[in-house]
Amino acid sequence: MLRGDAVTTPLYSEKIEREKEFHNQWARSVRLEELLVRETFEAPTAVENRYALSQLGDIRGKKILDLGCGAGETSTYLALQGAEVYACDIAEDFLVVAKSLGEKYGVKLNLVQADSANLPYPDEFFDGVFANGVLHHVELVPTAKELRRVMKKGARAVFIEPLPYNPVIGVYRRLAEGVRTKDEKPLSFKAIGTIRPYFSEFGHKEFWFVSLLIFLHFFFMRRWNPSKIRYWKKVIEEGASYEKMFSRLQKCDEFLLRTVPFLNYLCWNTVIRAVK
Repeated sequence: MLRGDAVTTPLYSEKIEREKEFHNQWARSVRLEELLVRETFEAPTAVENRYALSQLGDIRGKKILDLGCGAGETSTYLALQGAEVYACDIAEDFLVVAKSLGEKYGVKLNLVQADSANLPYPDEFFDGVFANGVLHHVELVPTAKELRRVMKKGARAVFIEPLPYNPVIGVYRRLAEGVRTKDEKPLSFKAIGTIRPYFSEFGHKEFWFVSLLIFLHFFFMRRWNPSKIRYWKKVIEEGASYEKMFSRLQKCDEFLLRTVPFLNYLCWNTVIRAVK
């Protein structure tokens, strides 16, 4: 169902098709038994995921949209916490994976194929929105408008997104072109500010500054090719192995980011909090 202000320009449609094809190819390589559900939020290294979830409050019995659900790890976890989960993605093959994952864990997921600027949901339908790594793939303002439409008054949304400022991460992104799409780019604070007017409350908190040393360990010690291995997934998969190291690094991050706010620009990612 397209809204009156739906994004339908040829350039936008071409971008959607490229994103869809990339993510469908990725979905076809996914092995169900390798997907991590509880670890996505409970691994020692999943600090930003836990923080984002905490910002939604009590989700039991609430209608929650998992925007850009991918393989469904987040959707399944939210359902296990008692939420009524609606999961959407542009890639139909990822929806097949998400359906199987939900069934494996015995939870119901309401799945639909859609892009973020054209959502097939009624006005003021959702109590909350969770999106991990989605905004830097999409058109920001149309997406913000559409989310505002489908959110109830007072509903909360959280977005986990990469930042563009750290030169180490800049090098990593160039090396990791094989596991990234052509159109995606990390979000600057200026870009994030363009969606602020569509919400009554808005803020963000940054994560992973000193903790990025784990990425260097992956590259120099583990010799993992960033164009073949997604480091942001490995930090979850290997979370237990790095628990002691990450705990020390995270304490450094908390101190430095609190006392020297400018260092927030050099973090790997940010969690955006918004309220309609």
